Amino acid sequence: MAAIEVILVDRDDRATGKMEKLEVHEKGLLHRAVTVYVFNSAHQLLLQQRASGKYHCGGLWSNTTCGHPYPQESTRHAAERRLFEEMGMQLTLEPVFELSYNLPLSNGLTEHEYGHVYFTISDQQPQLNPEEADAWRYASLADIQAEIQQEPERFTPWFLHTFARIPDEFTRFIDKANTVHSVDA
Repeated sequence: MAAIEVILVDRDDRATGKMEKLEVHEKGLLHRAVTVYVFNSAHQLLLQQRASGKYHCGGLWSNTTCGHPYPQESTRHAAERRLFEEMGMQLTLEPVFELSYNLPLSNGLTEHEYGHVYFTISDQQPQLNPEEADAWRYASLADIQAEIQQEPERFTPWFLHTFARIPDEFTRFIDKANTVHSVDA
């Protein structure tokens, strides 16, 4: 696998440099990331089971896709690129919120990220890249919450950290979309 550089940032998401992705996770340095949540028309979330061969969190369930912008790449382009690379889905994404977290992983790595979170609604079926994901499924937010309470170890640390915000953010996203559509009518 070729070395991938990510964007180092400060607490306000201002770029401070770049570094190889694995080294950043080994050192626990704050860097820019993207996270994608795809919902279907029934308002279920598309979950991804990370490929078991991933260097961290392999086999765990997570949001639809995530990744890192390349230096000089916008976060939206990175999010749409990763969605296509991992799930074979070519969709337009909308920025929803940003957050920062510093989470230790089980193998000594750290996810210290300033994340840009994107949503979309689509009934398109994923075409998994087997190097990225082992499986996918749709689930309601209520069912996911119940699963998290019963077996949190089945999910990635960043998904567990972020998921608490997703139901409210999704409600606002739907309300905004409905307002736009009623104005356009």
